[in-house]
Amino acid sequence: MKKTSVVQNGLIWFGAGVSLAEILTGTSFAGLGFARGFAAIVLGHVIGCTLFFLAGLIGGRSGKSAMETVKMSFGRRGGLFFALLNVLQLVGWTAIMIYDGALAVGGIFSGGHRVWCLVIGGLILVWILVGVTNLGWINRVSMAALFLLTVALCWVIFSRGSVGGGLGEAMSFGAAVELAVAMPLSWLPLVSDYTREAEKPLPATLASTVVYGLVSTWMYAIGMGAALYTGETDIAAVMVKAGLGAAALVILVLSTVTTTFLDAWSAGISAESLSGRLKGKWTAAAVTVVGIAGAMLFPMDDITGFLYLIGSVFAPMIAIQIADFFLLKRDRCGADFDLRNLGIWLVGFIAYRLLMGVDLVIGCTLADMALTVLLCLLAEKLAGGRADSRR
Repeated sequence: MKKTSVVQNGLIWFGAGVSLAEILTGTSFAGLGFARGFAAIVLGHVIGCTLFFLAGLIGGRSGKSAMETVKMSFGRRGGLFFALLNVLQLVGWTAIMIYDGALAVGGIFSGGHRVWCLVIGGLILVWILVGVTNLGWINRVSMAALFLLTVALCWVIFSRGSVGGGLGEAMSFGAAVELAVAMPLSWLPLVSDYTREAEKPLPATLASTVVYGLVSTWMYAIGMGAALYTGETDIAAVMVKAGLGAAALVILVLSTVTTTFLDAWSAGISAESLSGRLKGKWTAAAVTVVGIAGAMLFPMDDITGFLYLIGSVFAPMIAIQIADFFLLKRDRCGADFDLRNLGIWLVGFIAYRLLMGVDLVIGCTLADMALTVLLCLLAEKLAGGRADSRR
């Protein structure tokens, strides 16, 4: 397997962070006003990216894909449940991202929604066929263009007029923190797919985390600032008012492609965990085709519920992995199922859904994961030791 450098890992996650979905999510914070909204964004990303780092480090140190590391906590067959859920959520993400990108581009340029779905989906297929470790100069040029154009967008938004009071009805601070956690949390089931190939796991994982965290925070802030400055939450209208013209096309299309590529590629890798007959690259291509069809046929305007569903499924899963790998040193790959961890996950899933109704300043993800880790430690103590320690 071709190894990736620290720089390559950083570029991968820069492309993931520069995302239309992140900018759109950032517009939801405008109701808090800039100061409180930005504080919620930063706090949420500190929480989410800490978890992102730990999840990525498991893959980097074990050399296993994300869904293969899941088997270390839930068993060979127990891990298949999460691999299937991950493939399904990544198919959903692929469709959502293509839909959002096409909708935004279509709001500025003629051509029709379905045409732009095909254009964006076609470019994602090109990225997939080239492969994550072979993108080379394509990735570097793309990231440089995205960086410069995003700086231009940021300058236009924040240099014209003042950014002041709230816009519309404000969500609570705790709900805003949770919404900020949600985006880095959505990457936890796939970050190991990229850190597993790193030449230097710790530096590569750290670079991935820092780059993604900073860029994602930046995208949220751009979305919030754009909504406050322009009074619009529609990204197409924001681009028009910013006067970006053709640059908007490059930002919208390229950012959608570089982010959605990771979703489709990881869906292929996760599918390999389900069956050795499935080839990652071609499964990723099939997922993209399904995503294109979904984006063309179904409305996908509000992803907030989808983000929270991902959190409720994967936050307790990752919490159990963190407890097993870093604290308990357990490896259950040799077993078919780990019923103990599956039971703890179910408790964590239910707890997350219940905590969503409680207005916590730190959001419900951190509280749920802390509870799940404590349950893992308590269960190990009651079981009487570390009979299943990793060798």
